[in-house]
Amino acid sequence: MNEKLIEINKMLVEVYDDVNRIEEYSIKKGNFSDLSITEIHTIDAVGMYGSKTMSEIAAELDITMGTLTIAVDKLIKKGYMERSRSTQDRRIVNVSLTKRGKLAYRIHEKFHLDMVKAIMQDFTSQEEEVLLTALKKLNVHLKEIYSGSDKKQNGL
Repeated sequence: MNEKLIEINKMLVEVYDDVNRIEEYSIKKGNFSDLSITEIHTIDAVGMYGSKTMSEIAAELDITMGTLTIAVDKLIKKGYMERSRSTQDRRIVNVSLTKRGKLAYRIHEKFHLDMVKAIMQDFTSQEEEVLLTALKKLNVHLKEIYSGSDKKQNGL
């Protein structure tokens, strides 16, 4: 196998793992140590404004409704979310963030921005452009691999 491909794979795995570790550490040492990364991502999927249906959130997180129900129940007990039924169709359940949930959302968003700012301090503007272009291409390719028949063909 091409040595560059091996090195790129190694770096992608390391970057992914490092971001996860930094994020976990940040959550555990902060004001929201009662949250897991999965719960933070659930809060992120609900978003700051308005509400989303359980179906919308499950689709965004690519999880089952059962898994989401368990997660939302825990987040409601912890005071980060609230659930309500649609006035038009009582079968539809909407979820929104409480004040505490919105604060967790904002702090998590700030964490990511601060991390990117810290990383980018060592980059020239030309390197920033190259990185941004490469990340956009990577993102497109990963989405293509994950969507539809590519998932089955590539064994992912």
